[in-house]
Amino acid sequence: STLQMAVNTLNFDILLALLFPIAIFLAALRANIPMSNFRDIFSRLRQRSSYGPFSLQKAYQSYSNYKKLASLEVDSRRATYNTLVRGHKRIGDIIGYSEKLSRLQVVTDINAVIAEGIAELAATEFGLSEAERAFAKTRPRSWFWARKIGLGDITARYEYPVIPRACAIKFLLGYDTTANELSFFMNLAFRFLLSPTTTRTVNEHTVRPYAHWFSHQRSNESLFRAISFPDAVPRLNPNFRLSETDFLSLNPPSDNIINPSTFVWSKSDNDFRKGGYDYVVTLFFIDTSLNVFTTMEHIYTLLRPGGTWINLGPLLWTSGGYAKVELSLDEVISAAEEIGFFVQDGASMDTGDVFARRTIECEYTGDMKAMMRWIYKAEFWVATRPK
Repeated sequence: STLQMAVNTLNFDILLALLFPIAIFLAALRANIPMSNFRDIFSRLRQRSSYGPFSLQKAYQSYSNYKKLASLEVDSRRATYNTLVRGHKRIGDIIGYSEKLSRLQVVTDINAVIAEGIAELAATEFGLSEAERAFAKTRPRSWFWARKIGLGDITARYEYPVIPRACAIKFLLGYDTTANELSFFMNLAFRFLLSPTTTRTVNEHTVRPYAHWFSHQRSNESLFRAISFPDAVPRLNPNFRLSETDFLSLNPPSDNIINPSTFVWSKSDNDFRKGGYDYVVTLFFIDTSLNVFTTMEHIYTLLRPGGTWINLGPLLWTSGGYAKVELSLDEVISAAEEIGFFVQDGASMDTGDVFARRTIECEYTGDMKAMMRWIYKAEFWVATRPK
């Protein structure tokens, strides 16, 4: 029958899947490949699977390989340019496109000074072994993440790249503050600014952050322009701490520490502690949650009774079925209120009402001088946990 044929085919596929690695192993033995090579291969596979997309190892690999992969990008652009027919290539040479590609390589070498500085500091501060450093050099494809999250395409679009909100950090130094960031693409760049061995003065560093994005550029001078940073020099102190971990693993600042693995949230349990944060500020954050209900509940547990949650950001949920729910703005506010928050309804039209809900246009990863702008209509709200 058709069902029996399908079962037989499935059994054969399973048998083949089991026999294939054994056949490779036996062939390798006949070729006298040392067993140490197999141990190295298995070790690499385990190492690869244990590194998350925002891990220290991934970030280190990306920053370490910036120059190599960015140079390959230049070579690829030049090879494509050379496929033009003679007449079109002559026009390109006349308008200076070949010189533009040469300039891109020069700028890549300049940017590499920052990327390699970040990687070297990371290797020193985290005690990365020579084997880990060498392993990073063999995995250049991870530069994708650096372009999308680190030194390249994203932070490149700020007028103050790498750590674009250093002034805000300086402002927060007057408060007892815990800054939280999971991604080591961000953390390693931040550490580069925090360390007195790599950053000592304002505008000490220079980078050409827009150079790899040829689209929507008005001129080559704009494309290759330099940006100096930082606009303020941040330093950690007893009142300003950096927590490089998952937000959901944070504990409230209290003598009665809550264990996140055993704590069961309850909307009606308002007196389980008197400690906690006075404020939790989430900036372009909650839509990164795979379960936004869990995130909002955790914000609630981190706040002391009467504490305030301040949010600004869009709702760009992780698609592809990764996010357990993808809520509309109305649903987010309703869920926050169900969890126990009181959210300012935004009815006040008084421009001096700093607590009123409102929509704020935010340019994210933008180049002010380019021909395109990416603007979020981000939502701002202030919510309080009842006393």
